[in-house]
Amino acid sequence: MLTNKGKYGLKALTHLAGLPAGETAQSQEIAEANQIPKKFLDAILGELRVAGIVRSKKGKGGGYMLAREASQISVGNAIRVLDGPLAPIACASHTAYQPCLDCPDVPGCTVRLLMRRVRDLSSNLLDNMSVEEMRRAGGGEQELTYSI
Repeated sequence: MLTNKGKYGLKALTHLAGLPAGETAQSQEIAEANQIPKKFLDAILGELRVAGIVRSKKGKGGGYMLAREASQISVGNAIRVLDGPLAPIACASHTAYQPCLDCPDVPGCTVRLLMRRVRDLSSNLLDNMSVEEMRRAGGGEQELTYSI
């Protein structure tokens, strides 16, 4: 499940994607426009900055901006930065795999196999969706489309 941290991060990225090229937005502005607690947003933007997804600029005209084009930022990457692996359970994760202590047959576990399919479908959708595509769809400009 997407946490509030992930949801707020995606809202902030969408907000920044809607800015004219080279323009910045202060965290207070982003927070107010998206009903996000400012202190929480500051921490989220800090994590996105460390990950190289956003940049910050100090001084007059300062604020936050995307570190690269919105079309080059995958939603899946942003979610992983903020919320961790996309797999619904640890034994289905590529990057944070941990076997279940109560599972006698890890390779044949039907729950694990199903959750791997869920992980793969989620990853495919989110990794192939850019922040720009998400922004345009949210503004009613286009329908989010994907195939399974």
